[in-house]
Amino acid sequence: MQERAARIRAQSGITLIEVCIVIAVAMVLLGNALPSFQDTLTRRSLEGHAAELAGDVQYLRSQVVASNRTLRMSFQSGSAGSCYVIHSGHAADCTCNAEGPAQCVAGAEPYKSVFLPASGRVRVKSKVQSMVFDPVLGTVSPASTLALIDDRGRAIHHVVNIMGRVSSCSPGGAIPGYKVCKSDA
Repeated sequence: MQERAARIRAQSGITLIEVCIVIAVAMVLLGNALPSFQDTLTRRSLEGHAAELAGDVQYLRSQVVASNRTLRMSFQSGSAGSCYVIHSGHAADCTCNAEGPAQCVAGAEPYKSVFLPASGRVRVKSKVQSMVFDPVLGTVSPASTLALIDDRGRAIHHVVNIMGRVSSCSPGGAIPGYKVCKSDA
C-alpha cells in the first residue's frame, strides 16, 4: 500500500490524454473564433480604404485651391483590380498601374493613385469614370457616388456633392457606425 501511494505521489506532469483534451478544446474554440476574426479583418480593411478615399477627396479639393488648377479623380476597373488616380489633364490621360505609380500621357501629372488588387478584400466602384474639381467655381462635376465594396458584398458609399463635400453611408446599415444609405445613394 505504501509503495502504491509513493508511486502516485511521485507521478508529476500531465498525461497524453489530458494533452489531447486540451488541444481538442483549443481547436474548437479557434474554429469558432477564426471566421469572426476574418470578418473583422475584412470590415476593418473596408473601413480603412473608405477613410482613405474620403480623405483623398478632401486632399483633392485642397490641391485645387492651393494650385489654382483644375484636377480630377478618375476611376478604373479591370481583371487585375480597381483603382483611382488624382491627376491633371483629361480623364483618359492617366491609367492605374498595379506595379507602381499611375502612368500619364500628354503632360498630365499624377498626384496620387490607389490600386486595389482583385485578390484583395476591397474594390472601388464609381458611377462615373472621372470627376473634375474646378478651382474657379469651386465645384465638382459630375457629382457622384463612390462605393467601396468588400468581398462579402458589404459597402460604404461616399456621396460627393457638387461642392466636393463627402457624406458617407452604408447600404442597409451593413457597416456599424455609418448611417443607412437612402435608396438613391
